[in-house]
Amino acid sequence: MLQHASATGLLRTILIILLIYYGLKIISRIFAPVIIKYFAKKASERFGGQFNGHQPRKEAPKKEGEVTIDKMPNTKSSNKDVGEYVDYEEID
Repeated sequence: MLQHASATGLLRTILIILLIYYGLKIISRIFAPVIIKYFAKKASERFGGQFNGHQPRKEAPKKEGEVTIDKMPNTKSSNKDVGEYVDYEEID
């Protein structure tokens, strides 16, 4: 049995689609902040759990004027076998 589309049926379908669209839009504005806070909290817990054992150590307070050296700087020695360094000037 063949059915023909009517103008009222088309209008009704378009109206239903628009109602669903705007309804979802309004609902998402209400619940989106709650959902985002939930996911942010979960991500914070997950990433925070990875760093629980790796707390930075607290150092004893230093007296004023006291100097401490944690690591000696690397002193690079030049290779004397390479040759002589010659300065040059660019000629125009």
